[in-house]
Amino acid sequence: MAEVLFYHLTESTLEDALPGLLERSLGRGWRAVVQSGTDERRDALDQHLWTFRDDSFLAHGSDRDPHAADQPVLLTTTDANPNGAQIRFLVDGASPPDLSAYERAVFLFDGHDAGQVEAARGHWKTMKAGGHAVTYWQQTPDRRWERKA
Repeated sequence: MAEVLFYHLTESTLEDALPGLLERSLGRGWRAVVQSGTDERRDALDQHLWTFRDDSFLAHGSDRDPHAADQPVLLTTTDANPNGAQIRFLVDGASPPDLSAYERAVFLFDGHDAGQVEAARGHWKTMKAGGHAVTYWQQTPDRRWERKA
């Protein structure tokens, strides 16, 4: 069973939080896949990860690029895992696939979007019922993560 984390964004945007989480995942030696709910969001994240910091970028590709299997971070809108990722990030209401092939899954949701909060609650119930080890993390005012459940 995958370890499943829910990250409740209250102080920053997805664009602020995701690069650091991806860097930590790569630092563990993991490959990552980021599943978004729309092609537009996937493409916006694709551009953002090249420019999110002046002195760095995250090497990545998307499911529409050649050599998806070679990417350390793959952006997608599907439930495929062509790069053999150990961690899957689900953003903007993406529906999770079977998570049994992953060591960890991370749901990132915007606390200011009622639809995303409601979807996260539903996913929480489904993941718990599926026997996954589930934890809930919320941002503090200084943008750190605090475990709440």
